[in-house]
Amino acid sequence: MSQLRSVCVFCGSRAGLRPAFARDARDLGRAIASAGWRLVYGAGDVGLMGEVARAALAEGGRTMGVIPTHLLVREQGRRDLGQMVITENMHERKKVMFMNSDAIVVLPGGAGSLDEFFEVLTWRQIGLHEKPIFLLDTEGYWQPLIGLMDHVIRHGFAEETLRDYYVAASDVETLVARLRTALS
Repeated sequence: MSQLRSVCVFCGSRAGLRPAFARDARDLGRAIASAGWRLVYGAGDVGLMGEVARAALAEGGRTMGVIPTHLLVREQGRRDLGQMVITENMHERKKVMFMNSDAIVVLPGGAGSLDEFFEVLTWRQIGLHEKPIFLLDTEGYWQPLIGLMDHVIRHGFAEETLRDYYVAASDVETLVARLRTALS
């Protein structure tokens, strides 16, 4: 795989209840910019999306936002990004974000973040890509999801290799180190 150029970040359009979620989003945004990578994200200026983007921009990072027309107002689509793509729908948004990234990171989030995670995980499982997928497991947020994946495997609905298609990291420093390793 070539040198990392872009990191797709899927995350909540809400900040969540724990201050650590926003802190880690900001730390990741800064780390992406400091590494010289481009942030590819949902283009919103709300929730964790806004935190990661503001931090990356404050560090002079390159950014690409992708947002469907129906969320421009709700997610307060940023207009000061290096590149902004407005799509017709959510499916196109995910596709554009995925195609413009070398790795995927999923921060805490809700149903949308889960949808994004499962889509790229399924694509990986059926051999459509080999991009690394990471879960930023801030304060154990993704532990129930990881348990669910083990449950799915235990009950015969997936091979044990499913675990090989994503990596959970408990902090930003570990995540960034794993991103570097995965793409070196």
